[in-house]
Amino acid sequence: MIRRIDLRGADPASVDYRASVPRAEFDVEAATHQVQPIIDAVRARGVEAITEYSARFDGVESDDIRVPREALEAALAQLEPAVRAALEESIRRLRATSEAELEHDVTSQVSTGATVTHRKVPVDRVGLYVPGGLAPLVSSVVMNVVPAQVAGVRSIALASPPQKNRDGLPEPTIMAACALLGVDEVYAVGGAQAIAMFAHGAGPCQRVDLVTGPGNIYVAAAKRLLRGVVGIDAEAGPTEIAILADDTAEAAFVAADLISQAEHDPMAASVLVTDSLELADAVDAELDKQVFATRHTERIRTALGGRQSGTVLVDDMEQGLDVVNAYAAEHLEIHTRDAGALAARVRNAGAIFVGPWAPVSLGDYCAGSNHVLPTAGCACHSSGLSVRAFTRSVHVVDYSQAALAEVADHVVTLAEAEDLPGHGQAVSVRFDDVRSDR
Repeated sequence: MIRRIDLRGADPASVDYRASVPRAEFDVEAATHQVQPIIDAVRARGVEAITEYSARFDGVESDDIRVPREALEAALAQLEPAVRAALEESIRRLRATSEAELEHDVTSQVSTGATVTHRKVPVDRVGLYVPGGLAPLVSSVVMNVVPAQVAGVRSIALASPPQKNRDGLPEPTIMAACALLGVDEVYAVGGAQAIAMFAHGAGPCQRVDLVTGPGNIYVAAAKRLLRGVVGIDAEAGPTEIAILADDTAEAAFVAADLISQAEHDPMAASVLVTDSLELADAVDAELDKQVFATRHTERIRTALGGRQSGTVLVDDMEQGLDVVNAYAAEHLEIHTRDAGALAARVRNAGAIFVGPWAPVSLGDYCAGSNHVLPTAGCACHSSGLSVRAFTRSVHVVDYSQAALAEVADHVVTLAEAEDLPGHGQAVSVRFDDVRSDR
């Protein structure tokens, strides 16, 4: 069901681990050719274009894209008590970690009378996207909204695809979560047209400054094309999990965790990196048993059998660590002796889950961490969604006359070195003898 890649005996100096590990094919560039006309149409014709695409892609005929407040409140009233309790706990935990990481202003005194303050300023308005395709990701409402609220964002809009079997409204659990979090600007718009709506504005939706949230390849393509028109978090691709495990790992746990992410999407990637052939065999046996007991067997089999998934055999945990650092997984689990010590040496991962009692599913819902994470190897340079994504850094420079005088000659010298004399004059004029006499 899942292929094997044998890297045992490989010479690290001659093998590119990043190219050797499985990876999903996710050609965003190709999708941009299909998405560009959608963006152009929404920019030119607004709601009219959006409703046309909703009819074509979602089978929904409606020219009212904003979800009524009454529909949000009704969805919350009808939410199962157990689901509400779970959402409330997820919100509580994520809010706690978000508040803990909220950065505060820092002022540095570089000399007497000269200060530079590093001020954190929230983005004014954000557009949050929540998928509603194969799985209605109600947890993504929490993961997007909570850090935005903690950051102090003043205006939050959220979009999720309209559902043909829901009278053109988004999934009820998604609407309920919005109501629970106090988000009442919600749009029944999906795909690339939702990102275009946020970036350019359309009808009742005013343009935003930043768009965040996961989505399919068309959402990722729209983000790529609109980067610069609007800020984005990342071009998220199919979900992925890597598990670094030795012979102490419980095969049933490892198999279940590989399956948990394969359940998302036929393109999802599940990768096991191990130095134990016995564990690899045991995991294969568990997969054969567990996959056929799941609700989404065919989807999971497709993901596990795809070129993006596999078991990678390594000589030892040192090589295994090199492999997972090269892979830079969205989610990385460590099932080894001294898992905490190995986890501390991981450089590239969106989120790290340490030991047998911290499965990725915990992070998807109630760990207190955020599940909107970099994919496709981007964890080597990008971070997951957090409060920081919803804030900007502004330097506030405050100098007295004496403090400027102290550094004036250096400013003039550097300005002359760059052949920008006007820069130096802007300082020199302040100390002109004539002006000083006045």
